[in-house]
Amino acid sequence: MTQIPGTSFRQMLASLVPDGEGLAIDLPGDWLQGRTAYGGLTGALCVEAAARLNPDLPPLRSAQFALVGPASGRLQVTAQAVRRGKSAVVIEAAVTGEAGPAARALLTYGAGRDSRVLRTGSGPAAPPAPEACPAFFAADRAPSFARHFDVRLAGGARPLSPGAEPRITVWIRHRDGETPGGLPALVALADAIPSPALVLFPEVAPFSTMTWSLDLTAADPTSASGWWLLDSVIDAAGGGYATQDMSLWNDAGELVARARQMVAVFI
Repeated sequence: MTQIPGTSFRQMLASLVPDGEGLAIDLPGDWLQGRTAYGGLTGALCVEAAARLNPDLPPLRSAQFALVGPASGRLQVTAQAVRRGKSAVVIEAAVTGEAGPAARALLTYGAGRDSRVLRTGSGPAAPPAPEACPAFFAADRAPSFARHFDVRLAGGARPLSPGAEPRITVWIRHRDGETPGGLPALVALADAIPSPALVLFPEVAPFSTMTWSLDLTAADPTSASGWWLLDSVIDAAGGGYATQDMSLWNDAGELVARARQMVAVFI
C-alpha cells in the first residue's frame, strides 16, 4: 500500500470538528460518489462520532443505518447515548446535510463476557490471492471515492452482466498505507462496492442503498495484510427493490461481519 493523491482517510476523519452538540465536516470531493457521500462513508462518520462523543464504549456489536437522503455539502453528525446498561450501550447517531436529514443510525455496543455458547463463522470458499485477481473498477467508470481503495474481483460477476448470478466477491483494502485501523476504516470499506443488483442491469441506471444492517462477529477485527474478502449476493429483487446478503472475512479466513441491505433500483 502507498500514499495516494487527495485526502487520506486519516485526514478526512481529522477534519471532523466540534459543532454544537456534535461534529461537522465538509467532505473532500475525492470521497464522494457523485455529489454525495456513499453509504459506507456515512456509516463510518456515525461510528467515528459515536466514539468521540461517548467515551469508554465497549466493542461495537451491531449497527443499523437508514440512508434517508443525500449526504452532501457541510454535514453535521450527532451521536447520543439512548441507554447505558451494565454491559451494553445503545447510541443513536444522525447525519444532516445541506438538503436535510441524510442518515439515522442505531449503534449497539456490548462488553465481552464468559460464555459456554461458542460457534465460529464458516470460512469462505478458497478464493484466488488478491495479487492474482483483476481490478474490479474500470478506470473510466469508478466513482471518485474508489481511488482510495484497492479492489480486486475474486469471484461472481461484474455489473452489467445480465444472466449471471447476481453476486460480487472482492478482495478490498484501503490503498493508502497510512490509513488507521479500527472500525471507521472497516465500515468505510465494507460498503465500497456497488450492489450486486447491478449485475442484472442491462444498461447503466441509478441505484440507491436504503438500509444497511451490519453485525460484527469479532470484537476487534484485524487483517495482517490489510486485505479483506467481501462477498455480496442478491437473494430477492422485484418492484424496484432488491435485498442482499453480505459477508466480510479477514485475510486469515475468519468471519468478522455479516450484513444485509435493501437497495432501490431505477430500471
